Amino acid sequence: MTRLWDKGTPLDEHILKFTAGEDHHLDKRLVPYDIRGSVAHVRMLTKQGLVKKEDCKLICTGLEALGLEHQQGEWSIDLEDEDVHTALESRLIDRIGPAGGRVHLGRSRNDQVLTAIRLYLKDALGFLAEGAANVAYALDRLARRQGEIQLPGYSHMQPAMPSSVGLWASGWATEFRDDEEGLTSAVRRADINPLGSAAGYGPAGLELDRDVTRDELGFSRNHEPVTAVQISRGKAEATVVFEISLLLGDLGRLASDLLLFYTKEFGFVSLSEKITTGSSIMPQKRNPDVFELVRSAPAVGMGALMEVLSITKSLGSGYQRDLQRLKAPLFRSIDLAEDTALVMSHALEGVQFQADRIVLGEELLAAERASQLALKKGIPFREAYRTIAAELNGKLET
Repeated sequence: MTRLWDKGTPLDEHILKFTAGEDHHLDKRLVPYDIRGSVAHVRMLTKQGLVKKEDCKLICTGLEALGLEHQQGEWSIDLEDEDVHTALESRLIDRIGPAGGRVHLGRSRNDQVLTAIRLYLKDALGFLAEGAANVAYALDRLARRQGEIQLPGYSHMQPAMPSSVGLWASGWATEFRDDEEGLTSAVRRADINPLGSAAGYGPAGLELDRDVTRDELGFSRNHEPVTAVQISRGKAEATVVFEISLLLGDLGRLASDLLLFYTKEFGFVSLSEKITTGSSIMPQKRNPDVFELVRSAPAVGMGALMEVLSITKSLGSGYQRDLQRLKAPLFRSIDLAEDTALVMSHALEGVQFQADRIVLGEELLAAERASQLALKKGIPFREAYRTIAAELNGKLET
């Protein structure tokens, strides 16, 4: 195996294992994106007269074939490959000969990996925004099914004012649509073309046309100057993981409501047996494990965010190998958010509010009574407030 940086000196196996890290596992999701970036790059080189048309055709055809074979499971990235870039280029050279080595002209792994990650993030943000929207739609359906059922509204974990299933569900739905909007807007920092910046200082005397790769890859603009590209590392990633943390936070809080409502003491909701599990020792138990796992998901998202922010916080300009460690928390949080939103939108279909178990006490009307008394008697609200409080024997919070 000849790696992209190989100069003929063998690498100690312990060093290879440590420096490659998880990349040979993590990079499998980047294969189609690295191929897209490489195809756009070589086509640009051809337009600039730096690669022959026949070699461009061989390279593009070879890369597309390798992408299809990877998708079909015919090859995978292993430790000896180190990463997706070596895996593709070495297999391309094996397939089409020396022409495959021309694909790296005017490019570094630094702008290559960032191109693949940013292309991937643009797609991932679309999937995540759709997942948030699907949770909102599931809540909409719940509101249509049972929206008229009365529900206590809580403040300080105490019954506060009258509400309804419809109001409760629509409140959550609104916030998941806010999460959808946040995820959609998070694309800004990922939607910038890094190709042509090479290792962070330009393509070493070559005349490249960055507008060609920008247009072909669908980026909104080029990242300029080239020295800004490596300085920006971690910012798009942190933005994505931050928005994911907000989505997971809403999912976790929604799960907390449902877990409380499902307790025997509350009994506000029943859950379909299809979405609950059983106890290994207690025959009577049906456990809401799915919502407990959703409730814990925000901790993983926040941990990933701190990981991303901490990796980059002390780095100077230019590329540093520390940045390789951004992939794991980034990909982990994306996968968790996608899975959690999917399972929540599915599990909400198995939630049924039980109107006969929900009782609204007289005290829930206290705020309304105080407002009406103030209007009817023409007295200040605070005086009406104290009057109603006295009538309720001081049970209202002060």
